Amino acid sequence: MTTFAHLAKQVIDIEKQAIDELLQYIDENFEQACHAMLDTKGRVIVIGMGKSGHIGGKIAATLASTGTPAFFVHPGEASHGDLGMITDNDVVLAISNSGETSEVLAIMPVIKRIGAKLIGMSGNTESTLAKLSDIHICVKVSQEACPLGLAPTSSTTATLVMGDALAVALLNARGFTADDFALSHPGGSLGKKLLLRLEDIMHTGERLPIVDENVKIKDALVEMSLKGLGMTAVVNKEQKLLGLFTDGDLRRVLDSKVDIHQDAISTVMTINPRVAVQDMLAAEALKIMEDKKINGLIIIDDNMRPIGAMNMHDLLRSGVL
Repeated sequence: MTTFAHLAKQVIDIEKQAIDELLQYIDENFEQACHAMLDTKGRVIVIGMGKSGHIGGKIAATLASTGTPAFFVHPGEASHGDLGMITDNDVVLAISNSGETSEVLAIMPVIKRIGAKLIGMSGNTESTLAKLSDIHICVKVSQEACPLGLAPTSSTTATLVMGDALAVALLNARGFTADDFALSHPGGSLGKKLLLRLEDIMHTGERLPIVDENVKIKDALVEMSLKGLGMTAVVNKEQKLLGLFTDGDLRRVLDSKVDIHQDAISTVMTINPRVAVQDMLAAEALKIMEDKKINGLIIIDDNMRPIGAMNMHDLLRSGVL
């Protein structure tokens, strides 16, 4: 008896093959479609019916979030007023695996009359949609993963992948950056990772652990305990950063013959510690801390004066970690 796992692996193998077959369709038509979307003064309007419509909605969302203004229009609703959303400055991306979907074809004459550029995406280069399109992108697959050959499976996967290929190609052409991406993703952990800066989470003022280079080690320990960050900045009389003393340094001190009651903190501090600036992204600071295997950072100003401090717990509370 065929197991569920065996059938599942068959589906994945078939759909992997469908994706591999797409490579032959990254051709001049694909290039023309990218230029049309890049050069348009309007937006990309994605149209599709049924499963193609669901895929079209995702493609439109991906385009919009990566710098190409786009939205999805249902072809059924388009026939009842939503065609008014389309202008002659727009590019229409019409999706139909067969290229013969009646609801999609029904609005083609109006789109042509409006004057919007039409990009068709189907699995049949001889279809009505392909012939009506200014540019046609083929997404033909050799077989559906459905054993009946009926349910859209490989074909929808191939269409989705081709949509991602368009979106990423356009993202790169636009010079779209992580900051640009963050502007359209301000919510949730993704937004926090992309937008949050150290100035938003660092401890400042009375919460900043800081001691003079001449204080005794025991007094530095009191400062660390009061501020609760597991470290303290060490500064000179001009308040410029000289070094850092951390919980890790304390463990090393206790294993040595240092006298915490008599010796100055400057004798055991870490010189030239890794520091950060307040406008650094929290995600960037996290990478530094992970790479250097440290638990905190001192934030300095242009004159090497400590103005803040933060540790892994701050990143955790902020949702970056």
